[in-house]
Amino acid sequence: MLPDRNAMPTIAVKNLAAARKFYGGTLHLKESGPEVREATTYKSGNSTIVVYQSQYAGTNRATAATWNVGDEFDAVVRSLRNAGVAFEHYDMPGVRRDGDVHIVEDFKTAWFTDPDGNILNVNNG
Repeated sequence: MLPDRNAMPTIAVKNLAAARKFYGGTLHLKESGPEVREATTYKSGNSTIVVYQSQYAGTNRATAATWNVGDEFDAVVRSLRNAGVAFEHYDMPGVRRDGDVHIVEDFKTAWFTDPDGNILNVNNG
């Protein structure tokens, strides 16, 4: 039924205009699909991300979307930082931190939030 189907992150936001500025401007995602009043769809690689207006925006305290950027990890983190993105820092057993980057052996990951507090992630996995 679902194993051969694509899944898409669906992210709730309170202010769709601010979200469009962040996802389209800061993250440089391209809008796709029909324009509707309370939602925007973005393409990211072969994936689709839906950003929609909801009174429950920002209530998820877990990661809502992850981008595996491979060898471009350091450049992507630097680019996000240069765009004004502030990174989240977490204390986790077995994980060391180098600045904004969390590291486990060769695996690097960094978390940040959108304007509504939705947690987003990039990693080199």
